[in-house]
Amino acid sequence: MEIAVVDYGMGNLRSVTKALEHVAPDVQITLTSDPAAVARADKVVFPGQGAMRDCVRELDERGLRQAVLEAAASKPFFGICVGAQLLFQYSEEGGNTQALGVFPGEVLRFPAAQMVDAHGAKLKVPHMGWNTVRQTRAHPLWAGVAADARFYFLHSYYMHTPLAELTTGESDYPFPFTAAVARANIFATQFHPEKSHSAGLQLLKNFVAWNGD
Repeated sequence: MEIAVVDYGMGNLRSVTKALEHVAPDVQITLTSDPAAVARADKVVFPGQGAMRDCVRELDERGLRQAVLEAAASKPFFGICVGAQLLFQYSEEGGNTQALGVFPGEVLRFPAAQMVDAHGAKLKVPHMGWNTVRQTRAHPLWAGVAADARFYFLHSYYMHTPLAELTTGESDYPFPFTAAVARANIFATQFHPEKSHSAGLQLLKNFVAWNGD
């Protein structure tokens, strides 16, 4: 089996690749910017960091858009952070940047007026650090992951979808927001499993074993 980690110059690529190698030492993990390698792989991991507009530009300049779309339509696929956000229709970042449109919905900035905690203290944006993720519905990738597990986040924008059934995990900052989505062969997280110690490694281990059903 081969898992391709998509390299379009915008992901936490070393950490993602090393985490996958750790949980799957007998699997070929290929870090690649080659569309043909993405098409050849049995499974695909799609990381991302940075500004959405830059991510879209790099994806297109490297000729990876179609390969990513075909992978998302046909094989086990894991989106991480901006790689998850890119699956939606557009992001407010950069003036409503058009994304890949795999899922209905948009990516919104945390609204400054609501960024206060229960005691009235101002919350910082980006949302950075550890936060609990509530599993809102069962999924094979949650196997062995505690229902109150904490994961590492780093983002100023969050995913929002009109389809409640897409959401499989939520977190609060300070209001509930979608932290993980899943449909058919796709699982995607706002948080970084590769930076989330045992819970994140378990999630990646489950992805390696998952057949996409």
